[in-house]
Amino acid sequence: MPSGCSIRALWILNNQDYVIFSRKFPVVEKRWRVACAKENDDNVKYAPLPNESELAAAFTDRKKREGSVRGYGLRTSQSIKGSDSWVDDPVTRHVISVYINKGEKEDTKLLWPLALHIKGPYSILVLLLVEPHHLKSYSRMCNRSDCGSAIGADENLSSLLLDLPSITGVILFRVEAFWNCSNSSPSCICKTRAFIVAHTIGDILVGETMEPEVLVAAPPSVGGLLDSLTGSIGITGISARAKPIAAPVAASNSSGTALSGTVMSDAPKMGSRPLDKDVIRSFISSAMPFGTPLDISYSNITAIKTTGFSSADMPPAERKQPAWKPYLYRGKQRILFTIHETVHAAMYDRDEIPDSILISGQVNCRAELEGLPDVSFPLTGLDSARVESLSFHPCAQVPEHGGDKQAVTFSPPLGNFVLIHYQASCSVGPPIKGFYQLSMVSENEGAFLFRLSLMEGYKAPLAIEFCTVTMPFPRRRVVSFEGTPSTGTVTHTDHSVDWKIITNTRSVSGKSIEATFPGTVRFAPWQPQRLPSSGSAFGSMADEDSDLETESSSMVNVEDYIMEKMSRDLQAVDLEEPFCWQAYNYAKVSFKMIGPTLSGMHVDPKSVSVFPTVKAPVEFSSQVTSGDYILWNTLGKCPVTATPKA
Repeated sequence: MPSGCSIRALWILNNQDYVIFSRKFPVVEKRWRVACAKENDDNVKYAPLPNESELAAAFTDRKKREGSVRGYGLRTSQSIKGSDSWVDDPVTRHVISVYINKGEKEDTKLLWPLALHIKGPYSILVLLLVEPHHLKSYSRMCNRSDCGSAIGADENLSSLLLDLPSITGVILFRVEAFWNCSNSSPSCICKTRAFIVAHTIGDILVGETMEPEVLVAAPPSVGGLLDSLTGSIGITGISARAKPIAAPVAASNSSGTALSGTVMSDAPKMGSRPLDKDVIRSFISSAMPFGTPLDISYSNITAIKTTGFSSADMPPAERKQPAWKPYLYRGKQRILFTIHETVHAAMYDRDEIPDSILISGQVNCRAELEGLPDVSFPLTGLDSARVESLSFHPCAQVPEHGGDKQAVTFSPPLGNFVLIHYQASCSVGPPIKGFYQLSMVSENEGAFLFRLSLMEGYKAPLAIEFCTVTMPFPRRRVVSFEGTPSTGTVTHTDHSVDWKIITNTRSVSGKSIEATFPGTVRFAPWQPQRLPSSGSAFGSMADEDSDLETESSSMVNVEDYIMEKMSRDLQAVDLEEPFCWQAYNYAKVSFKMIGPTLSGMHVDPKSVSVFPTVKAPVEFSSQVTSGDYILWNTLGKCPVTATPKA
């Protein structure tokens, strides 16, 4: 089995299903040819890679067969034996197969696995190297009679993919905590090794960058203030990363001063422009010259090509240069830390159901240091009663911890990175608590009441920058509302009412606030929806979701379709709750806090040390934002996860 990710070929198609760029890797293809010869099986005879027209025709046929570019992902009445949807697994919307027809005299060949990524008007296909027996296993799944991954089945797609490091090497899951912070619906972000390649190429095609932007603080103080997060980890500082060490003939301005309030990024700005094949070829030649991805950071590769190398680029003889630092930094030295915590809560205001609150946080870092130094510091606030789980960046060395402190030593990579992920409980209490009540007084009118307490038990310097409460009504159209809150302003859209409680930081700095909001909301007349027939369910799905992913291609969003189907199939539950599915109605709180963390996690700048010793200022900041912070209707039904009694 291949020990890593190797790519046989890749293709880029436009929204007319024409191949506009392709690249084959003969070194990897030779390994596939040898593997097929060793297998000595007529079912996996080696076939040359298709040309561009054959691939485009096969891709078009699959789109017609599956109903859209991504396909159904589930077996439907339209599915045929041998197709991806016949496997009955949503993963087949991202890891697809096509059938290459070489002519009437030759058999049709199955091409799998193809990692599919859609970016703007482009579809990127990446063909991965697997073992021949993997291809045979998938071929059998496409033709089996049973449906789905049955318990005890000899073969299923999940087990097969786990055996393929090129696909399942790195998988990230985003769990959106909803009610009770545990009864949630996870959605997978397919950031595997193969998909990272496809995502990077897609970003290059449309002119986006993968490097998180850095926002210049205003006003700067002693080298800048790290006070917010941007992009995937988003760290704020006063300047972008200095360029790598330049050759003697190419001078580099490594510490230029930027205007406050501007956005800085380490990656080059390309903007929207037509496809530049030379840029793609150059990236592939540097990032994966022989089909095996090496460094696929576009900003790293561009910087290396722009500035070149000199004799000063060589790392110290006694130190080995890590893979996450492809070139050395030179410029003004400093270390920036920020802690970003996201609060998820489910507030019930019921004696029989306890409120739930969970904090997910991350310690972000940007270490602009010359050479290959090690950075050490004690992370405080790790009391076992508050911090529940920890994970660290591969560059960190962490001994077993005990008590409230954790020693961390790391060799920092370039640019912004997440040093630590953690989950914790709130050390003080919920920053916003209270109740929400909603009752229907007629078919088209509801009375509601909010009574909230903000920042109770919290002291300065912790402050709230903003706080908004939203009442969503996804199945009813809001006509008007009446009511005056004790503080803040109220607006409404067609499907929500928004109560802006806090709009000024000074309003709640170091003090608590009591806020109430009684009122009524009126809706347009209720129109029951007609249930669709089972035979036409998936037939209409392609029409409804045809413009979800591209403007001119017909895609299918299975998740949205399933939720919509549940809403249509379930009748309104009596007069008292006609606008929420299964009578679940709630209000969602959005806020941002600056100051100390809610978990107690902290980095003391005075305790940070660098070896070899250098003079580098250390700055620390933190912020707290809301995730899914839910106030469930006290007068209605609500979902809750049962927990075993101690």
